[in-house]
Amino acid sequence: MSFRLSERSRSRLVGVHPDLVGVVVEALAHTPVDFMVTEGLRSPRRQAELVRAGASRTLNSRHLTGHAVDLAAFVDGQVRWDWPLYPRIAGAMKAAARRRGVSLIWGGDWPRLRDGPHFELDRKVYP
Repeated sequence: MSFRLSERSRSRLVGVHPDLVGVVVEALAHTPVDFMVTEGLRSPRRQAELVRAGASRTLNSRHLTGHAVDLAAFVDGQVRWDWPLYPRIAGAMKAAARRRGVSLIWGGDWPRLRDGPHFELDRKVYP
């Protein structure tokens, strides 16, 4: 498969660290599951709204600095949240990150509050 970013997804990558953008673009070209970018860089106000709504637990999100993206599986013209789709997307993201020498963390690997759509640059390498 070889999918491409829509203009909408590209616009959501504005302000995201170029290394992470490169990983997203390369992963999309090799993923078995099409995906779209739902969020990249966030304002502090947006982050606070997400915390109030219970969609995030931190005001110190990597989204605030452009070091994180959220992706959504896109199957048959529909956004899908089925968990089995996200490890497949993560496999493509991790492989692209390895090829590019980028240290990437997937929210689906977190032991608590797993977040399948979330990918961020490792703070140890990208402070």
